[in-house]
Parts: sequence; structure tokens; C-alpha cells
Amino acid sequence: MNTKVEILNQKLREAEVGGGLKRIDSQHQKGKLSARERVELLLDEGTFEEIGALVTHRTKDFDMESQIFYGDGVVTGYGTVNGRLVYVFSQDFTVFGGSLSETHAEKICKIMDMAMKTGAPVIGLNDSGGARIQEGVRSLGGYADIFYRNVRASGVVPQISAIMGPCAGGAVYSPAMTDFVIMVENTSYMFVTGPNVVKTVTNEEVSSEELGGAFTHASKSGVTHLTAGNDYECIQQIRTLLSFMPQNCEEVPVKQDFHLQDEIRPQLETIVPENPNQPYDIREVIAGICDEESFLEVHKDYADNIVVGFARLAGRSVGIVANQPMSLAGVLDIESSKKGARFVRFCDSFNIPLLVLVDVPGFLPGTDQEWKGIITNGAKLLYAFSEASVPRVTVITRKAYGGAYDVMNSKHIGADFNFAWPGAEIAVMGAKGASEIIFKKEITEAEDPAAKLLEKEAEYANLFANPYTAAERGFIDEVIEPKYTRRKLIKAFATLENKVDHRPRKKHGNIPL
Repeated sequence: MNTKVEILNQKLREAEVGGGLKRIDSQHQKGKLSARERVELLLDEGTFEEIGALVTHRTKDFDMESQIFYGDGVVTGYGTVNGRLVYVFSQDFTVFGGSLSETHAEKICKIMDMAMKTGAPVIGLNDSGGARIQEGVRSLGGYADIFYRNVRASGVVPQISAIMGPCAGGAVYSPAMTDFVIMVENTSYMFVTGPNVVKTVTNEEVSSEELGGAFTHASKSGVTHLTAGNDYECIQQIRTLLSFMPQNCEEVPVKQDFHLQDEIRPQLETIVPENPNQPYDIREVIAGICDEESFLEVHKDYADNIVVGFARLAGRSVGIVANQPMSLAGVLDIESSKKGARFVRFCDSFNIPLLVLVDVPGFLPGTDQEWKGIITNGAKLLYAFSEASVPRVTVITRKAYGGAYDVMNSKHIGADFNFAWPGAEIAVMGAKGASEIIFKKEITEAEDPAAKLLEKEAEYANLFANPYTAAERGFIDEVIEPKYTRRKLIKAFATLENKVDHRPRKKHGNIPL
């Protein structure tokens, strides 16, 4: 018995070394952790239980029989994060470049199946050169097996992907189907075809970092939701993200301890400028409403005319969607609509209430937007809000014009509570543009057209550019002073805690993709 244990322990030690200590040391010099170190850092101390440590590849071609590494390039298992069960896989680049083989894929699929059975999040730490070419179609089949499980698990358990090294070719599609992607700056990249193929086909010369680095995907493509300076920061971001989420779609996020006080925030009174055309940072409003330093922004560098992220309100986890007047005056465009819709659908999947802060003058005009599909892309955000059955509360801080008023979680598409600040303007369009259309004849025939325009602009603003007309119709539940916003929202979400919304029976909707 003792001999068997000794043999087993020796094999486990060999598996831990992986592709060799020299290669692991060289990774440390670049600020990268080994696959096992990443897992140990992610999970609570002493909780990791490994599965499949003695698995080896089955390939006999290309002299692969002589190259056997226990674990076959991926560490898989389960443990806890802040006391909560999670399943994890961590690819080991020191073993065949972390390439995916048939058995490598089987190990990942096994923990994904277990995660769905037990209702626990799946975390993937990706660091792989792609499919193992020595295995041919078997490795491709392994990727497809993983993709299938990504889709099966979507909306059932949270899925988080950390890109901590290369991720190329077919390997990119698994992270793309997970809920959140985090990339490590300067050491990770993602692309379907690499710089060499790009140069061959299009004659473009581009580096791996420019083509698919963390900054590129954070600011241009929107593929990654968060970036980290190093492996340590990346792991911490995963732990923070998980704290806002429930274990699965059947549970609600854990409420943190919080002791209510007066909850009045006078600083909210002075954030919105008196000049309706002057910008302000919506993040200041978010900071004044939510629990101190609880806001975690997602997709910060992509489509920055809308702000999305998680925060806590009296200890409750909430998802925030807010127009950002500092960028493009807060208008909705293609990118911001997609960004907002994706976030709303995640929150709805996992029972995270939604808080929507509105200051939107409309949709971005122009041929570029129209030709690239602002109609169907704008409809994605409309669809996502209309579909959402979680508690939904809206606060209009300033402008809510045109169709964008409808889209941004209006009462008409199922919002539970809709509040407005006294300076809010709810209308089809701005007073100046509306007056030029409605009073065109009077203005052109006037002795002083400019003065007449100002007069009619003031008349229209008095009638429509305020929240009281909407409140008279019940479209706004209450006009509130900004300083009482936090207190009002805490009560609103507490009231909606046990909300139940029965929807028509159907297989699934057909969102305008």
C-alpha cells in the first residue's frame, strides 16, 4: 500500500513540474505564473481538489509515445472562492505549448459537466497555442465538445474566461461564448488568424499585440470585458467578479451585511450642470448612489458613451446601465447598444436587479450608423430590456429624448419603477429642434425670426421639457430630489426583492442578432 502511495505521489510531482522547471522559471521572469500557481492563487487556500492529474495523451504518431506528461497540459478540478464552490481549468503552456488534445479537452468537458450538475461557476484560465496538430481532427473535435458545453452552460452557471497567454484559431470561440473575458496586458492575445496569415492574405504587417492584444480587444472589438496588468491582478478581478454573481440561475447573489443610516447624498444635487448642453461624468452619480467603492465597471474602454457594471446598493448586488454625457453626449449608437444589451441579458440570466440611469438625447445619426445597422443593433438593447424579468428601476437624470427614451428601460417596456430628477427633459426631441419644426411658419414670417425662435423654444420647453407631463400620465412614478435618490432606490429594490414575472411559454425568442 505504501509503495503505491509513493508511486502516486511521485507521478503527481512529475505532473506538477509539467514541461520542465526551466521553462516555468522563464515564465516567472516575464511576470507569469505557472498553471498550478494560478489555480492556487484563485482558490481559497487548501481547497483545490484536482481531477485527472494522471491523464496522458493517446497519440502514437510523430514519436509522441516518447513524450508523456501527466495531466496532458491542463490542470482541472474544483475548490472554493470566498467559501463558494467553483470549477476551474488552467492550461499549462509548458506542456506542448498548452495545445489542446483529445484528452486535454475531455478533462475540461468533465469539469464543465460537473459544474452544470452541481450548479457552480466555471472558470477557464487560458494559455494555449491552439489545437495539437499531431492529433489532427481529434483535437478539433475536442474544441467542438467544449463549445457545445459552453452553450449548454450559458445562462445556467456563470462562465468566466481569463486569457493569460496566447489564444488563437478555434481556441478563441470558447472564451467568446462565456459571460466575461479578462485579458492580461502584454502577455496575452486573441485572434482567429495570426499576423503571418494576415500578411500572406492581405499584405498587412501587424504585430500580435496590435492584432489581438488586451488593449485592442478592450477598446476596439469589445471582445474583452476587463484587462489586468499581470496574472495576480487578473486572478483578483475574477474573485471580485464572482462576488457580484450567484452560483447559478436558480439562486440570487449573496447580500452583504449593511446597516442603513439616513442614506441622503447632498453631493448629487450639484453634479448635473444647469446648462443642458454641458457634459458631466455619470460615474459621479453612480458613486453617489451606490455603496462606497463598490462599483466594478465592465467594458470600460469600449463604447464609452454608455457605462455598465456591477455595484452594491445597501449590500445588494445590482447591475448598472447608464448613459455617459461625457462621450458623444450620451447618445446610443451601434457599439453602445450591443454593449448594453449583452450586460442586461447577463444580469437577467442570473437574477441580478438592474438600475438604469438615463441621460440620452437620442440615437447617433449618420450614414455610417445607418449602413452598419443601427436599426437592428439598437433593437438589441430594446429587446434585452423588454425580455428582462429581474427587478428594473430607472432614474432619468436629465434628457430622455425620442426612441431612446423608450429603449432605456421606460415604463412602457416593463420597468418596475421609473423616477426622474426635477430637471429631467422627456420629449420627442430637444426644444430647439422641435420648435423649428412645429412653429416653422410663425418663425419665418416674424419680423425677428431669431427672437421668435427663442420665444417658441421656451414655450415648448415649458410644456414638454420637464418630467411632470410624463408623471401626470403615470409614465414616471415620482419626481425626486437628487439627494434622496439612494434612499428611494434602496426602498424600491427591497420592495421588488420577491418579484415574479410569468412570461408566455416559448422555446426562446428571436433577438435581432
